[in-house]
Amino acid sequence: MKTGEFHAPWRRPSALRYALTRIRGMVRPPVTVTEAPADIVIDRDVDVPTRDSTVLRINVCREDADAPRPVILSIHPYGKDNLPKRRAMMWTYSLQYRVIRQPQPVSFSALTGWEAPDPSWWVPQGFIVVNADARGCGHSDGTGKLLSRQEAEDTYDLVQWIAEQAWCDGNVVMLGVSYLAISQYAVAALQPPALRAICPWEGWTDVYRDLMFPGGIREVGFARLWGRIVDRTTRQTYNLVQMQDEHPLRDDFWQSLAPDLTAINVPMLVCGSFSDNNLHSRGSMRAFTRVGSKHARLYTHRGGKWATFYSDAALAEQLRFFRAVLDGSPETRSVRLEVREDRDTVTAVREEAEWPLARTRWRPLYLTAGQLTTEAPTTPDGVTFETHSRAAAFSWTASEDTELTGPMVARLWVELEGCDDANLFVGVEKWRDGQFVEFEGSYGYGRDRVTTGWQRVSLRALDPELSQPWEPVAACTEPRPVSAGEVVRVDVALGPSATLFRAGEQLRLVVAGRWLCPTAKLTGQFPAAYSNSGRGRITLHWGPDRGAHLLIPEIPG
Repeated sequence: MKTGEFHAPWRRPSALRYALTRIRGMVRPPVTVTEAPADIVIDRDVDVPTRDSTVLRINVCREDADAPRPVILSIHPYGKDNLPKRRAMMWTYSLQYRVIRQPQPVSFSALTGWEAPDPSWWVPQGFIVVNADARGCGHSDGTGKLLSRQEAEDTYDLVQWIAEQAWCDGNVVMLGVSYLAISQYAVAALQPPALRAICPWEGWTDVYRDLMFPGGIREVGFARLWGRIVDRTTRQTYNLVQMQDEHPLRDDFWQSLAPDLTAINVPMLVCGSFSDNNLHSRGSMRAFTRVGSKHARLYTHRGGKWATFYSDAALAEQLRFFRAVLDGSPETRSVRLEVREDRDTVTAVREEAEWPLARTRWRPLYLTAGQLTTEAPTTPDGVTFETHSRAAAFSWTASEDTELTGPMVARLWVELEGCDDANLFVGVEKWRDGQFVEFEGSYGYGRDRVTTGWQRVSLRALDPELSQPWEPVAACTEPRPVSAGEVVRVDVALGPSATLFRAGEQLRLVVAGRWLCPTAKLTGQFPAAYSNSGRGRITLHWGPDRGAHLLIPEIPG
């Protein structure tokens, strides 16, 4: 008998109200641009030669002083000269601040490039700020190769050139968000002598697993939009969306774009956001757990990306880190952990020593008919649903206040009918008094769930060297289609989170063959989108010989 509870997570009440808030945010986003201080000197389009004689161009923001200072560097494809501009009484700035919802106010100066450090704040703190156009981008020469070793070698040459300038004291650190973070991992793995520290503030570390094919499922939203922007404004050897067509598996091409994290030995402050599961969260955690550096700090939060990066608290954290490194810091590993119970409520901010937390109690909640239970079922059963129309749902109610901090895993036993492959989308939601509890998510999505996972059934085979019981890693190198009548085990990794469930609140596990969010631009998680399954039926099995469960990370009180 196929029993169970069904759910449609892509249909939420109050969608119109949410859409209206999105429209208001587009018309008047909470973004403030301030005038640049008059005493900052800007050297524009300074030529920097690379090892193959290609010239990169940089802007140098500094005080007009004789004493050399440490340099904060960022390099990216977005154009170092794309800065806010005043028109009449209004400031113009990146359109993304309008298109993407801003949950809190964002403030920066007119010298601030996209996702880059603000020179108006950092120069008075005793630093020089350098913003660089990557090869083939902005005013730099040549043709670029996004995320490649060539790009990392260019950054290596730039770091070493900066260290030799009269205005630099020989110390170079790096700071920035997203691509400006990703470029830091790549160059730090090459170990340029003058690079003293990196601060990658939310950045993936494996473009295949983190963005292009999470769990082997093709991303068809942000990847295409970002790819079109980069193609239109830069000169590149290859197009990453085209590479999705040519390289659907994690082959040598994608592996060549993933930096060797174990080779990074400089001190690192990495921001691991719980609100960017579709893009950077997993890569940030991977960086913290796998880098070779003995001085690594993880800064977690679940707020807005840019509001947090430019906030007073984050700036103070970044400044403390850089000053400690330049003054000769001790060898430490630490975590700034933020725990929330909903989108707007932070219940705890505390210091921890590692990730995941060593005292975690990994607890399986077993699938039964519509429920998650602490006891494994004694009789076989299952639930069947169409790949495009419904999601299976399983619920568990917290009997006491329970903190769940860490990654989660859904172990499923799957049978397919009418198809030999399917894409599984798995989510963990929080419900309170019969109402869905909203969290901050990727791309400013304000109605996200606790955490989400993706897995293509045919690419279920795990990488034994990288996988942990609490974090399965799909190899995505060899498809294994499912035969008719065959039941296969599929482990689905769900992204990191830190959430307090109050007594009486409900955890709901949802499993579907289609993306779990609405597809409408105003009410969904635009621009995120993923390939859906082909039409067919999915059956989830459980029983004494098939211990289907959700593994949750309980933190003892």
